[in-house]
Amino acid sequence: MSSAEYRFLTTWQIGAPREQVWDAILHVERWRAWWRGLERVEQRASGDVDRLGARYRLTWKGRLPYRLVVEMTTVHLRPCRLLESQARGELEGRGVWRLWPNGAGTRVDYEWRVRTVKRWMNIVAPLLHPLFSWNHDVVMRRGERGLKRLLEETPQRRRR
Repeated sequence: MSSAEYRFLTTWQIGAPREQVWDAILHVERWRAWWRGLERVEQRASGDVDRLGARYRLTWKGRLPYRLVVEMTTVHLRPCRLLESQARGELEGRGVWRLWPNGAGTRVDYEWRVRTVKRWMNIVAPLLHPLFSWNHDVVMRRGERGLKRLLEETPQRRRR
């Protein structure tokens, strides 16, 4: 049984400086505070001083009735510009975050190239590929909304 391959490109527009967006994305252990659908984060390795080699086990739940557990290891980074991770587990492949200044804010591009490992997903992929893609989009929209809430809040709103 061959695996199904997926390639996604998601773009977020965040009204915060690139350094703040970078800090939020780099610190995976904090994602649960703002990314709905991320049920669990376990840090397996902290990596070097720049977090290269950092490894996390993430448990995700989208709108569909299943969870995915993926271990992400940081394999390349350029501070405030690029963070690339290798995925292993129930999905295998690579994820790349790219950050661009965009006026007073930041454009975030996330490229996710993975293949499914779970047998049941590979069996149903020809039929359910569009549904799996939709589920991915739901998870990413939740991340964008959460990051915006985290970084775009005004001091007055935080005090309420």
